[in-house]
Amino acid sequence: MSADFLQRCRAIVGPDYVLTSQQDCAPYLTDWRGRFTGRALAVLRPKDSAQVAALVRACSDARIALVPQGGNTGLVLGGVPDASGQAVVLSTARLNRIRAIDAVNRTMTVDAGCILLDIQQAAAAQDCLFPLSLAAEGSCTIGGNLSTNAGGTAVLRYGNARELCLGLEVVTPHGDIWNGLRGLRKDNTGYDLRDLFIGAEGTLGIITGAVLKLFPLPESTLTALVALASPRDALSLLNLMQDRCGASLTGFELMSDYCMRLVATHFPHLPKPFVQRHAHYVLLEVSSSESEQHAVALLEGGLEQAVELDLADDAVLATSSAQSRALWQLREHIPLAQAAAGKNIKHDISLPASSIADFIDSTGAKLQQAFPQCQVVCFGHLGDGNLHYNVAPPDGEPHEQFLANQAAISRIVHDSVDACQGSISAEHGIGALKRDDLARYKSKVELDMMRAIKGALDPLGIMNPGKVL
Repeated sequence: MSADFLQRCRAIVGPDYVLTSQQDCAPYLTDWRGRFTGRALAVLRPKDSAQVAALVRACSDARIALVPQGGNTGLVLGGVPDASGQAVVLSTARLNRIRAIDAVNRTMTVDAGCILLDIQQAAAAQDCLFPLSLAAEGSCTIGGNLSTNAGGTAVLRYGNARELCLGLEVVTPHGDIWNGLRGLRKDNTGYDLRDLFIGAEGTLGIITGAVLKLFPLPESTLTALVALASPRDALSLLNLMQDRCGASLTGFELMSDYCMRLVATHFPHLPKPFVQRHAHYVLLEVSSSESEQHAVALLEGGLEQAVELDLADDAVLATSSAQSRALWQLREHIPLAQAAAGKNIKHDISLPASSIADFIDSTGAKLQQAFPQCQVVCFGHLGDGNLHYNVAPPDGEPHEQFLANQAAISRIVHDSVDACQGSISAEHGIGALKRDDLARYKSKVELDMMRAIKGALDPLGIMNPGKVL
């Protein structure tokens, strides 16, 4: 059966785009963090939605499961196959055309395999902004971003990937193509099918194209790094800056002192804005459609008031685009510094803003009681309540030995999140890594509805099996 199936796939995409050798398949089988390697019957590389549809029909006829994969930058094992070797990986890497840009409607229609950075640059070439921005933007794809409803650093102003997408093209589990590529801001003609597939992690169908929202390029963008004493002060600063700046406040990132020390240790060439160490830092950005003078007045006035109210201990304001990029590099290098330091236990969580300070204090205390001297690497998008709350071993403890505590540590963190009515996945998805946790924290009613949708759209269960549910 597999030989006939693979021959059918070769007839659809050409023999060069059906990979079966271990060497050719290897880059598609290991997750981004290098912690898991699966097996696959083959890796399929279609060039357009018609070929994707034909491949899905072949999989359906042969009852062979498929795993959609974009840039393979995910962190929850959502885009890699399991160890059975019975599924195929369907890579969208060749679906990389920017189909159209409508500057008047402020929309861009793209293939799902387009690299996020290429989309940003294509928008900028038309004097427009596509604001989704992630650390992996040089390799992640827009299809993957939509499948996980990615967030990034500009959610505070522009929203998650879901808010940046107007329409989709999707190949269903039956091999049909749904063309929902409509650039409409208003369309109340029945169920919102688009939102079924955004955030579904490829379990309901394969996104092959999207209509994205574009925005005006800001006239001026200013960045500041603020040193402060606590997350509670950071939240007060957030409220202050939102009151003063409104929608002009584009980014608001919290970083602990331990995060900054990690970056300084592993990337010593990056700037060290403050002579003294501080307990916490906030990187904030203001983007204005008015003059730079107006943006400077907004930002400086807010920071002066923060100092007067004892919310900020010190602040550095970037005076050039180069200085701004350097400050953002401090934030963007935290995950890289963690990787350089060794393995750690990651949590991508969201909380109501009003619960964040208490969560950080109480969860840190619980972890220290259970695992003395463990290191908490806490940073994230404070403006939308999304924390990357990672736990590293005490100095000197072997990392592999510490990873044996992952289930117990994650249980402490996720129980605390649940007590605050938060979410155990803010922007990375569920994949296979958090599937059992989802079953613990979702209600039976929610899970039953999700299973009903999955069963209705994918009755054979061939779409990314073992992920989410």
